[in-house]
Amino acid sequence: MSTSLPQISNQFSLNRRAFLGKSAGGLGLLAINHLLGGQTSLAAFSKNRSGFPLAAKSSHHQPTAKSVICLFQHGGPSQMDLFDPKPELTKRHGQDYPGGDLEIHFDKQAGKLLQSPYQFSKRGQCGMVLSELLPHTGQIVDDITMVHSMCTDSVDHESALRLIHSGKFQGGRPTWGAWVLYGLGSDREDLPAYVVLSDRKGLPVDGIRNWTSGWLPAHYQGTRIRSEGSPVFNLATPPDVSAAARENQLHFLRSLNKRHLDSRVENSDLEARINNFEIAARMQTSVGEVLDLGQESSATKKLYGLDHSNGATADYGKRCLMARRLVEKGVRFVQVYLSGQPWDTHDKNAEQLKSLCAMTDQPSAALVMDLKQRGLLDSTIVLWCGEFGRLPISQGKDGRDHNRHAFSLWIAGGGFRKGYVHGASDDFGYRAVHDPVRVYDLHATLLHALGLDHEKLAYPHEGRLDSLTDASVTQAKVVRPLLA
Repeated sequence: MSTSLPQISNQFSLNRRAFLGKSAGGLGLLAINHLLGGQTSLAAFSKNRSGFPLAAKSSHHQPTAKSVICLFQHGGPSQMDLFDPKPELTKRHGQDYPGGDLEIHFDKQAGKLLQSPYQFSKRGQCGMVLSELLPHTGQIVDDITMVHSMCTDSVDHESALRLIHSGKFQGGRPTWGAWVLYGLGSDREDLPAYVVLSDRKGLPVDGIRNWTSGWLPAHYQGTRIRSEGSPVFNLATPPDVSAAARENQLHFLRSLNKRHLDSRVENSDLEARINNFEIAARMQTSVGEVLDLGQESSATKKLYGLDHSNGATADYGKRCLMARRLVEKGVRFVQVYLSGQPWDTHDKNAEQLKSLCAMTDQPSAALVMDLKQRGLLDSTIVLWCGEFGRLPISQGKDGRDHNRHAFSLWIAGGGFRKGYVHGASDDFGYRAVHDPVRVYDLHATLLHALGLDHEKLAYPHEGRLDSLTDASVTQAKVVRPLLA
């Protein structure tokens, strides 16, 4: 009995209408390549079905980093309680805000100026000033760049999240992780190149849109990996299936998938799904080893807070350690998320910050320390940020409302300056007044460190070349003082 697969006939005879229908997309790509003046090859826009679609690509210029770990803090951390002390705010606590320019999201709950109840002190040789809530971050200040003059264009969570993740308000746009993957590709064929380590308690606000590939080909989107149980569902081969039988199954499946895809050449979602199945098959032998924290020493686990002496840090610490193991094995882009939007402190601001810092401070600092001692920090960007900041006045009794005009974030490694504080907000922490950095500028700078020119990293969409920064509209620029 023959085991060969049935042959699918090919039709080479095409009339003029059929030829134009099948070729119009290719003609458009030729026009785009001409408009680009050869800056980007046609291969960058077309699908390479003969090889690995995420194969590593050359950067536009010499990079200072090759991978990213983003520790994203949903909700908007309060800059004047954590990073940016304001003596004038303390002095005028309980008084009316003196300016007339305050933009208030929940205006009916607006109160008086609200001081921080926490003490600040200089840390490290650089003398960077931090809140008492961040004792562990205080140990890495000589390795980080602190930005006090961040600003964004939205005071609404979902819009601000889309801005900082994808560069614009509109939903459905590619996130910057997808752009990085599109620009650089992957060094590994047996691991996802863009990994999302989500909270076991649930998804963050805006869900999977935080790591979508938008209208880029679907294989550039993030792959969610769990931090407990099986990292990926249905990854392991059933115990009653032998290795030889599994290999035969996969070979047969590849043949069917290829034939199915060949008749649907325009379907990037289908191509990405098939590619993900193939990556999953290769992951069966690699992902278990990469995410096996049992291989880590007791000292490393204690560094991240995985020991029983501090239960608050265990879950977040586990994901930070997983992030380090992933970039160590060649994963290009990793994001660590929290459930919901816990930094959205509309009430009990001081109490909630204390709890959140107890959970995230030690693991975040440990990640930087661990990367540094393993020689990985110079090639890895670690970004700690939220979507915006908080207001200097109270919301209700003891909360803080949203603030888009000033917030703080820090960056470590990957060619960024060490022990450096950039920019400043006003006396109350409301508005960036010195060397402001817009989200668009942040994106341009991060891409630059990865060897990517934000104006050249473009993709055809709706009749034009679109990009993460859309510099012709936003006038985005690389913030050179942030870089070493």
